[in-house]
Amino acid sequence: MSAARLARARRVLAVEAEALAAVRDRLDGAVERALDVLLACRGKVVVTGVGKSGIVGRKIAATFASTGTPAFFLHASEASHGDLGMLGRGDVLVALSQSGESEELLRLLPIVRRLAVPLVALTGGADSRLARAADVVLDTSVPAEACPLGLAPTSSTTVTMALGDALAVALLEERGFTAEDFALLHPAGALGRRLTRVDDLMHRGDALPVVGPEASLADTLAEISRKRLGVTAVVGPDGLLQGVVTDGDLRRGLQRGGDPRGLTAADLMTRSPKTIDGDALAAQAVALMEKHSITQLLVLAPGTRAPVGVIHLHDCLRAGVV
Repeated sequence: MSAARLARARRVLAVEAEALAAVRDRLDGAVERALDVLLACRGKVVVTGVGKSGIVGRKIAATFASTGTPAFFLHASEASHGDLGMLGRGDVLVALSQSGESEELLRLLPIVRRLAVPLVALTGGADSRLARAADVVLDTSVPAEACPLGLAPTSSTTVTMALGDALAVALLEERGFTAEDFALLHPAGALGRRLTRVDDLMHRGDALPVVGPEASLADTLAEISRKRLGVTAVVGPDGLLQGVVTDGDLRRGLQRGGDPRGLTAADLMTRSPKTIDGDALAAQAVALMEKHSITQLLVLAPGTRAPVGVIHLHDCLRAGVV
């Protein structure tokens, strides 16, 4: 990159950084009032805008939705052609317009007032018609656009998006939204996979292989074969785990010699098997299996020795946990 090009790129970033710093320094009680309105919302947060503000609005709505605040984007132009039916009592409208004079937005104001929907405006026009109609105004004015012509929305869109992020993160924190909550809303994402729990993947109910300690070799082998997990739990009359029999345990039992027909599950089982709780992360199960060179774990009910499931390494692989 030439020195001139590098200088231009740095100038744009510097102008936008100055705009962000200016907004940060003038934040006041309006932010708190906006958060109060959003926290009190019993419906959806509806974000609207047109042009570049509309594009930023889509991102802000998506950030709200993915961090625990139910939200969607409503294009202001489409709203005037029937989509305004998406807005209802109990919702909050967040309107974005740098000028505050976008006709498409202003046409919505009578309906917004009729529905008694609170209006939060993010605008650079402090004296605009949008600002005067809003319940809360967040000032997104900037010292300068990064565009050398001062025309293309650059600094102003950056500031608006950052202010939307600030609201979303503040709401996230006040609601106690956790990484686990985030994972529930992003089940296909990398975080969702990392936070998958054993309970989500384990085999349970009729799929759980179980025999009693007196089960014969033939019955034990049949249970392992039927359930196709390479293991069976050995459970006493009290329902508590006494041990497990794996494919390896069967081989070792047969290698000891003597008549195998007299062997029972109690003779074959490993008496202190590795186990895990259902609310543990699947990644923890994988680490435990790797550490002990095994491919399955019995899952116990919390605080007990009662088996409720079994998780196999292949389950974790299919789920993308590893």
